[in-house]
Amino acid sequence: MTRVLLPFLTFATLIWGGCTCSSSDALQNGDIIFQTSESRQSVPIQLATNSPYSHVGIVYIQDGKTFVFEAVQPVKSTPLQEWIDRGKDGHYVVKRLKDTSPLTEESLAAMLEIGESWRGRSYDGKFQWSDDLLYCSELVWKLYDRGAGVELCAPSSVGELELSDPKVLSLIKQRYPTGNYPKDEVIVTPADLFGCSLLETVIER
Repeated sequence: MTRVLLPFLTFATLIWGGCTCSSSDALQNGDIIFQTSESRQSVPIQLATNSPYSHVGIVYIQDGKTFVFEAVQPVKSTPLQEWIDRGKDGHYVVKRLKDTSPLTEESLAAMLEIGESWRGRSYDGKFQWSDDLLYCSELVWKLYDRGAGVELCAPSSVGELELSDPKVLSLIKQRYPTGNYPKDEVIVTPADLFGCSLLETVIER
């Protein structure tokens, strides 16, 4: 381990608290948490992805307090209870890697460092695969991929979504007034992450 990395790892350990690898109902750093958003785009996202869940973030613990790192407007950390209260009926599901060995102190530090570099970036309402703007499931997927070397699922394309419902078409029209949206655009949805075979449900409330 290099001398440059040591100070950051010490800081990361304070924030992430390391990885506890036994399954339990206690939240752990790196857990992936899902909810049904109450935002205006939630129903179209649910219809397009055939899933009840429309929002997702990553759990981390700092000074004994639990937060959700998420891509909303802007990318930020939200206290856990505030995040839960913002979702429909306060319902949420927490998933965790079945094999948590990739979540080492070093990989959690890398995930944190990448996430901090994105803090404050604007939400990507067009769901494009660029780091300039970010949407929720893209944030989670990229942090796991780049920080821990874990590809949670294979990205799909916009054209593979269920786009025929009028509510979905209305959202597309809002984001792409000409109606010429990029069907080949790479995308990862909350539903893709929820169905990830590498994950298991550890909490549902």
